[in-house]
Amino acid sequence: MVRSLLAAAAVLFLASGAQAEVVSRSENGFTLKFAIGAEIDPGDIPDAFRALPEWWASSHTYTGDSRNLSLDLTPGGCWCEKLPDNPAFDHGRTVTVAEDRLVFHAPFGPLRGRATRADLTVTWPGANRGWEPTWVFVVEGPGLGAMADAVDGVMGQGYRRWLRFLEYGEAPPEGGR
Repeated sequence: MVRSLLAAAAVLFLASGAQAEVVSRSENGFTLKFAIGAEIDPGDIPDAFRALPEWWASSHTYTGDSRNLSLDLTPGGCWCEKLPDNPAFDHGRTVTVAEDRLVFHAPFGPLRGRATRADLTVTWPGANRGWEPTWVFVVEGPGLGAMADAVDGVMGQGYRRWLRFLEYGEAPPEGGR
């Protein structure tokens, strides 16, 4: 029975055209990649990213409320979270805003202070069947390879929620895909 369920899940995952994986891993780093073919207007991608409070999961914030998040999409702009005592926690910074990509220096959560590199690159290459919005997250730092699976879980959820928001204008309910 379990084997049948796993096989069915694998077929559904592959049929969706989804790719989500730990591309590489070493003792001191890892690279994650998330890519799914989607019916989108690539011109909507920056605005969908800017709408971070509407799609990021509240469970993956320090305050427990994604409405406290903000994202400034100008180079040097902050991916921030307003904390109860009014300071903003700096989760990351916008590095590049281009016609075909967004790049963030983003040492999120437990990576802060440990990562020597934590870069999230968002691209949207065109494909014969449509567009393939892609996130690549490269993390380097002493001992951080052990965190690949946990970070993959959080970033994968973020990717899926963002993509749903991008396609349908709404994120799934918290805990949903």
